[in-house]
Amino acid sequence: MTIDATAKGKDFIRQSILSDLSEGKNESRVFTRFPPEPNGYLHIGHAQSICLNYGIASEFQGRCYLRFDDTNPTKESEDYVDAIKQDVLWLGFNWQEHLTHASDYFEDFYNCAMQLIEDGNAYIDSQTADEIKSSRGTLNAPGAESPYRNRSVAENQGLFERMRSGEFEEGENVLRAKIDMSAANINLRDPVLYRILHAEHQRTAGQWCIYPLYDFAHTVSDAIEGITHSLCTLEFEDHRPLYEWILDHLTLPHRPRQIEFSRLNLEHTITSKRKLSELVEKGLVEGWNDPRMPTISGMRRRGYPASAIRDFCKRVGVTKKEKSIQIAQLENSVRQELDNNSPRAMAVIKPLKVVIDNYPEDQIESLAANNHPKNQAMGTRTLPFSKEIYIEENDFMEDPPAKFFRLKPGGEVRLRFGYIIKCEEVIKDNNGDILEIHCSYDPDTKSGSGTSKRKVKGTIHWVSAKQCVSATLRLYSTLLSAANPKSISDLNEESLTVVKNAALEENLAHASPGDRFQFERTGYFVVDENSLQGEELVFNRIVTLRDSWAKMQKT
Repeated sequence: MTIDATAKGKDFIRQSILSDLSEGKNESRVFTRFPPEPNGYLHIGHAQSICLNYGIASEFQGRCYLRFDDTNPTKESEDYVDAIKQDVLWLGFNWQEHLTHASDYFEDFYNCAMQLIEDGNAYIDSQTADEIKSSRGTLNAPGAESPYRNRSVAENQGLFERMRSGEFEEGENVLRAKIDMSAANINLRDPVLYRILHAEHQRTAGQWCIYPLYDFAHTVSDAIEGITHSLCTLEFEDHRPLYEWILDHLTLPHRPRQIEFSRLNLEHTITSKRKLSELVEKGLVEGWNDPRMPTISGMRRRGYPASAIRDFCKRVGVTKKEKSIQIAQLENSVRQELDNNSPRAMAVIKPLKVVIDNYPEDQIESLAANNHPKNQAMGTRTLPFSKEIYIEENDFMEDPPAKFFRLKPGGEVRLRFGYIIKCEEVIKDNNGDILEIHCSYDPDTKSGSGTSKRKVKGTIHWVSAKQCVSATLRLYSTLLSAANPKSISDLNEESLTVVKNAALEENLAHASPGDRFQFERTGYFVVDENSLQGEELVFNRIVTLRDSWAKMQKT
């Protein structure tokens, strides 16, 4: 099979890998890596990168490293490390023995830095951070060389050793690559490779007080681990010349190739860890796992199946062009997965009591109901039916418009899995508010009995008033109101609606955290992870039954 035939229909990254393999590069290996910084929780953009890197490694019988880029101890913690591991595993990927940390290579980084110094390709700069920043120049003007740029190799070696031994304060010295202060690419204008940080590291404790910058640590780590294809988002495209310069000027065991793809931008979503952290720190959300957050842990708590997130990432694919994905695409993947696998149940969000006057006072009848209309293997359940039931408040109108096929004065509807009822009387309080509806039922219209030929246009859901479970429902909308939000100032104040005392069928009394259901005519819901049996149940709405975004945009 030719490469063109093999690559047909594949994205540009896979085509590049196939081309490398056809040329015999990298001993026919395909090694990738997912390198998160343990300074926050993973979000939907990381999910795309995880699926891409692990997916490619699997497709090409290769290897994918989970490497923690732990080079900034001032912002990192083991709690974030543990959360990241949990997210990767939950998404369905396992690093097996290929778990590494940038801190594993601190001595290697130091030796590589020394090699650059010895070869005259790096120097110690004693300017302040502001002085370095101001001397870098602009896109239209070259930078100015540091007055310390021409220090001797011996002086640079000595200063770097003293930096390691802790003789200097933070900001007093940095190690810079000696490249070209007039380079068109500002990233090549003598970038900083090392800085001083007197901070306790979560793995190496106080062993080090100098830490490499991302560009340096990431490049050397890739080369040490034998990464063949270093897949990065487009913001690193301008950093690729520096990536290659480092590879050109060091003696390393492997030469990886960096390939960039567009990051996943989801409408009504912010994926900046700094801004997400701000939401958490200001108490605008419950935490990193708030179901409104675009974090993997938040989506897990919301009830999104891992398979739906993988499906969404596959559908979005990878491109070179920046784009904004409609949130409806993510919800459609979630909805499709849930439709196939979620048992059905009935829940009344805003209960309105219905009294069936001609039904026996103390009779409780068991009605049969399918757990899934398309999957008989899910079995059936029984629903108690009695004289008093609850229906949705908006399933009744006294003065309805045309084509209102739910309950109205003198009108009839079928109760799901039950009988046809007719509204006979409306009971109100002194303020004119409806207290309850009195109906009659036709005992010859039992659903599934095969004896009734009468049909009505409307079917509504219900629960027995005396045999039901009370629950709190959390109805979520997007956390940010703007389609392309720039900051957390676009916070949607109505992103969470809490409904107390919803009435659910009694079969849900023993539902456990993580159990998912389709509440018929309402949406898909999951028992919240903090919901405790024996106390009031708490359900999170995962997604509505239909694409509410398309309807909203049309309106």
